[in-house]
Amino acid sequence: MNPLLKESFEKLRSYCESQDFAGWEPYDGLNSKVFQALPFFKRSASCRLAVVRKFRRSPVNFRRIARVPKEHNATGIALFLSGYCNLYRAVQRGMKPEIPQDDCLERIRHLARLLLSLKSKGHGGSCWGDNFDRQVRHKPLFPKNTPTVDATSFAVAALCEAYEITGDKDYLDEALSAADFVTDALHEDACGADASKILSTCYRYTKNEEYKLLARTSAEACCEAQNKDGSWADSLDTGYNLEALQVFQDLTGDHSFRKNISRGFDFYIRNFFLADGIPKYYEDRIYPVDIRCPGQLFVVLSKSGKYGDWQHLTRKVMRWTLKNMQDRDGYFYYQVRAHSSSRIPYMGWSNAFMFHGLSCFLLNGYRQ
Repeated sequence: MNPLLKESFEKLRSYCESQDFAGWEPYDGLNSKVFQALPFFKRSASCRLAVVRKFRRSPVNFRRIARVPKEHNATGIALFLSGYCNLYRAVQRGMKPEIPQDDCLERIRHLARLLLSLKSKGHGGSCWGDNFDRQVRHKPLFPKNTPTVDATSFAVAALCEAYEITGDKDYLDEALSAADFVTDALHEDACGADASKILSTCYRYTKNEEYKLLARTSAEACCEAQNKDGSWADSLDTGYNLEALQVFQDLTGDHSFRKNISRGFDFYIRNFFLADGIPKYYEDRIYPVDIRCPGQLFVVLSKSGKYGDWQHLTRKVMRWTLKNMQDRDGYFYYQVRAHSSSRIPYMGWSNAFMFHGLSCFLLNGYRQ
């Protein structure tokens, strides 16, 4: 393991473990105990929206003053779980990180149990949501733990990876149960990439042809939203969709969308990452630089098997990110902006993404 990468990863791991993987998130403003104690403001949609925006956009962290507790976020815990599974496999391949393999296995079991405890209750099939109320403009309040297909997709992937390592069938059974939740969601809305990932994964283990058909339908919806140049809305969206289409192709054996993948990847790799390693969120401007973008790059290259072709650029992105977005305490900043940056240590939306991304980098065995 390269010394710079090793030091960076161990600092991040140490920080996250010291917090037991709990922390703040960009949209958790409504968890404020101060806000919750003000009934009039709590009932007002406009006030709720203002609070969410203030907390999300401000580079200053008001959460301690506002008494926002650090909590576990299901997406974050799923990403940490996937990351430790990658780390376990990297050790099996001969890499020597600081954590012993038995300790890594114990972390996997701990995070899997924690993820299962975060399931949303009262729904058909296993499903997960966010640990905070969420107010969106012109829409009703989404209460805490309202299940979403995207959070569920991260959980399903992580539990299946944990099953492959531990052999604990409870993890697999919970993951496969999510197919019922996604099927119901598809009847209500046209889900895309995340639904395709879940159903492709469920098809892999069950060979249920209905799952494969629904996964293809979701992949088609994903491709219908693809721009003519191969991109989707931004770097993160493009990376997510490329990952989902690759997962569909690999797990179902259906190569119908290989041209979409090829066109999308070509635009993604050539337009969202500058020659000096800066990872862009938007194709037409540098700022904001969002920590999830480099994290997702390492995932996309891992899923597509293209690390070897792009290792020079990947190393530059890695160096730039470690130099400019990691705090001396080990955590990663959420965003770097032109005039003000968000250095708040978000656990799920920043550190979990980079932990997972770095674990993919390590698993592929490349040195800087």
